[in-house]
Amino acid sequence: MAEKDVSTVKPHQTLNDWLPITKSRSAKWWYSAFHNITAMVGAGVLGLPYAMSQLGWGPGAAVLVLSWIITLYTLWQMVEMHEMVPGKRFDRYHELGQHAFGEKLGLWVIVPQQLMVEVGVNIVYMITGGKSLKKFHDTVCHDCKDIKTTYFIMIFASVHFVLSHLSSFNSITGVSIAAAVMSLSYSTIGWVASLDKGVQPDVQYTPRASTFTGEIFGFFSALGDIAFAFAGHNVVLEIQATIPSTPEKPSKKPMWKGVVIAYIVVALCYFPVAFIGYWVFGNKVEDNVLISLEKPRWLVAVANMFVVVHVIGSYQVYAMPVFDMIEAFLVLKMKFNPSLILRFIARTLYVALTMFLAMSFPFFGGLLSFFGGFAFAPTTYYLPCVIWLVICKPKKFSLSWWTNW
Repeated sequence: MAEKDVSTVKPHQTLNDWLPITKSRSAKWWYSAFHNITAMVGAGVLGLPYAMSQLGWGPGAAVLVLSWIITLYTLWQMVEMHEMVPGKRFDRYHELGQHAFGEKLGLWVIVPQQLMVEVGVNIVYMITGGKSLKKFHDTVCHDCKDIKTTYFIMIFASVHFVLSHLSSFNSITGVSIAAAVMSLSYSTIGWVASLDKGVQPDVQYTPRASTFTGEIFGFFSALGDIAFAFAGHNVVLEIQATIPSTPEKPSKKPMWKGVVIAYIVVALCYFPVAFIGYWVFGNKVEDNVLISLEKPRWLVAVANMFVVVHVIGSYQVYAMPVFDMIEAFLVLKMKFNPSLILRFIARTLYVALTMFLAMSFPFFGGLLSFFGGFAFAPTTYYLPCVIWLVICKPKKFSLSWWTNW
């Protein structure tokens, strides 16, 4: 996974030209916007009203607004640090970590956390895609024979057995554009349909749990759900790596332009869904607000298909950095030759693994929401700040005692 300076090692130049993150550097600023929207506005947006019901109006609104502000700032830090060292680009999150913490420690700090997020998101999206397909089927054909969610997960996975063989980040741009449009569409359906339904007669805004232990569990689960909704930082450097850069036109300018557009869309999706969904249904809201909307059937069915299309794109965006790590590891450490066969086998096995885990642990989303505050928060909320301080204030925040470990 770790690469030496590509400017001095010719074999690594060839490898960088083959790996999916650095194979193509021809992206435009709007590529950044669509990729970031796809990465950010995942199916987790539909769970924000549920998170609000676990936190309450005051804490819920505060956590959501502060998360939007803090993550926008840390995302700006990462965009700036991509080319902070003259003549070098930190194309991957772990490369930035290695520069800050050292060759070995940087890998141990970044890679496990980044993989936990990206693989975890892919498993959750396998489950979400399967459940949304089942919801669509049950809605349009409510008299049909019941089919297990497991089979719908397999159907959803079959798409990725094909799409996962697109060679580079830029090659999934079309999928990402479709996913970004769908995310805005089903988010709008979620809050508009809730608003049209109106505040329920028996609505209550008291805590969901009836016990103190349940409230604590719910509190951490809600933080995890919100952290899950802001997990896009784990792919931001990899997205920026696809944008061309020159001293006159550094990649940070078009990248930041795309990020700003993406965060405006994030605000338009997150806040109305979270606040209106909670306002309408209170502490009875489901963990997916579309489930609370039973009618009109056709609208619920369309919204669920929008979710399916979106999580197809999101899965690919989060899987691409994992493919990059796997393929780099197989070539650099396992000494395999870069080839289409190697790529085909590695990516097929990864999709199969995430499908198997999704089928085996359909409650994985619940586990991830509880631990999400611990698993997702570091790489999104405060690790970019730590790296920023280490790189920009080396005298005050020296970690030489760590790097010598």
